[in-house]
Amino acid sequence: MPEFDWHAERSDLPSLRQLDREPEGGDIDMRAVQLYRQESIRREMKARGIDALILCDSVNIRYATGTRNMQVFTMRNSPSRYLILTTDKSILFEFAGCEHLVCGYPTIDEVRPAKTVSFVAAGPRIAESEKTWAAEMADLLAELVGKGATVGLERLNAGVAIALRDQGLRIVDAQEPVEMARCIKSTEEMKCVVAALRATEIGVGKLREAIRPGLSEVELWSVLHQSVIAQNGDYFETRLLSAGQRTNPWFQETSAAVIGENELIALDTDVVGCYGYYADFSRTFHSGPGRPSEAQKTLYKVAYEQVHHNMGILKPGLSFRDYANKAWDIPEKYYKNRYYVSIHGIGMTGEYPYMYHRGDFPSAGYDGIVLPRMTLCVESYIGEDNGVEGVKLEQQILVTENGIELLSEFPFEDELLR
Repeated sequence: MPEFDWHAERSDLPSLRQLDREPEGGDIDMRAVQLYRQESIRREMKARGIDALILCDSVNIRYATGTRNMQVFTMRNSPSRYLILTTDKSILFEFAGCEHLVCGYPTIDEVRPAKTVSFVAAGPRIAESEKTWAAEMADLLAELVGKGATVGLERLNAGVAIALRDQGLRIVDAQEPVEMARCIKSTEEMKCVVAALRATEIGVGKLREAIRPGLSEVELWSVLHQSVIAQNGDYFETRLLSAGQRTNPWFQETSAAVIGENELIALDTDVVGCYGYYADFSRTFHSGPGRPSEAQKTLYKVAYEQVHHNMGILKPGLSFRDYANKAWDIPEKYYKNRYYVSIHGIGMTGEYPYMYHRGDFPSAGYDGIVLPRMTLCVESYIGEDNGVEGVKLEQQILVTENGIELLSEFPFEDELLR
């Protein structure tokens, strides 16, 4: 595919292959992807008797329409870009001055300018602004689906939600229909998932090559950033790269700490990559120049065993409860520092379902069924309580009709497995 021409005429800008292109070229039918996703949400709405959704989460708007605009900004400043979706109508309220960005999408019936409803925008007039906004939305919804409609909401300020209820609407949560739609991927959608993974794997390869003692964590992490963004990925949802003693416990954010000799370096990609799809796999490396210690190799081998055991029991039709009962039994000395879930769904972000460890299922777990065309991440963190280091490993997979297909192809570290 030729390089994107930033000097193209304005009439060329809506080209979806230019704005959301695959890094190595390809044959993704983005129109089919977008129409499938929107219809999936509508099917879940109908199943629950929901007349309309007001979506403000920028990821969910992108899922429902294929459009993107200042995704992180609009997620925080909400509502400043929002979508009304009924079973037969899609109206996008785009951020002021940005209406031209969504021309040509088959998933948008109408574009209107959004009105930002926040304290920053309205100041002490926020309550008045919220009531005015809610009244206008209620009038529009009455035209589209009738008065007293059942409307799903998400990511709205409390004042807006209360004002909408006071307009006589029946308010429900939009999370369930959207999450249940997102969890089943189409064939074309999977091409987007794979494109995001391949681009991220290139970046992780460059990061691995750049590892050396004396480099700071943030300097090393920036290598991955540069590569992913250069390949038209979007952003990183977390900052999870740490080295040495900062690998235990997990979830210590990337810092200016300097990587020492012969330390473990743990990475969780958490990349919102090409086409807005999440590339989520974890690897742990060794900084050198010497060989890994036996203690480091033991941690790595245990994490590797957990991931591969749990991948081995996954299959379509397996209940979440049965999975928890069959999942790898975490040794007591690693249990306190276990990763908070055993498996999680993945798509444009982490998503439904969460599948829990056996010990956590009674208090946190819920039942469900592993279905074909779910994409899942199989997790492991192994580190002793008050231990020196820890290992993070994770694989991204697709559930098929007969079993699973491995999606993340970045290799493991042979020197840590020997």
